Amino acid sequence: MNPRAGQTKKRTRIQAKNEAKILEAALDIFATFGFRGTTIDQIAQKAEMSKPNLLYYFRRKEDIYISVLERTLDEWLTPLTELDPDGDPIEEIGKYTSLKLKMSQNDPTASRLFANEILHGAPMIEHVLKGSLKDLVDEKAGVIHHWVKTGKLAKVDPYHLIFMIWATTQHYADFKIQMRAILGDAVDQPDYYEKAGQTISTVFFEGIKPR
Repeated sequence: MNPRAGQTKKRTRIQAKNEAKILEAALDIFATFGFRGTTIDQIAQKAEMSKPNLLYYFRRKEDIYISVLERTLDEWLTPLTELDPDGDPIEEIGKYTSLKLKMSQNDPTASRLFANEILHGAPMIEHVLKGSLKDLVDEKAGVIHHWVKTGKLAKVDPYHLIFMIWATTQHYADFKIQMRAILGDAVDQPDYYEKAGQTISTVFFEGIKPR
């Protein structure tokens, strides 16, 4: 979903900056009120611009929502694109897991918004899930399969390994309220994510090392 300004031949730095500003504002509003409860006026106010100015960049609320989701998906998939087929499997998977956990720590709102869309059947981005997302996961599952086949990893299913990494790391963003109810202020301590990363690494790496 390309912003309207992004379709112009000469997209300026100001246009790119304003698009990003709108999407940042929209993320907070959508995460707070949901898609149905959000209005263009709310997003414009949060972005500190007039409604007509905002509509220059995005014609409909749906366009903004899809752009927010697609940007989130792009950001969350970037670490997976960096999985190097020629690298050490344990190091590559460890780096990927660490980056995913760091993203849960730094941008939990985006993760929760995306998770909510998935729970509602992903009506806005189903085409992306079945398109570019599937293509990337298929490609990286092939890399993991090769590592398994050549004895560099234990005999694990590549897809379910990827799903487990997603579920484990994104849990720290999507269910932080639940964790806070159990652990209290510990979730705000500097070593909270460090402990999480160490535990995840120990369990995952011992499980996928070749036997």
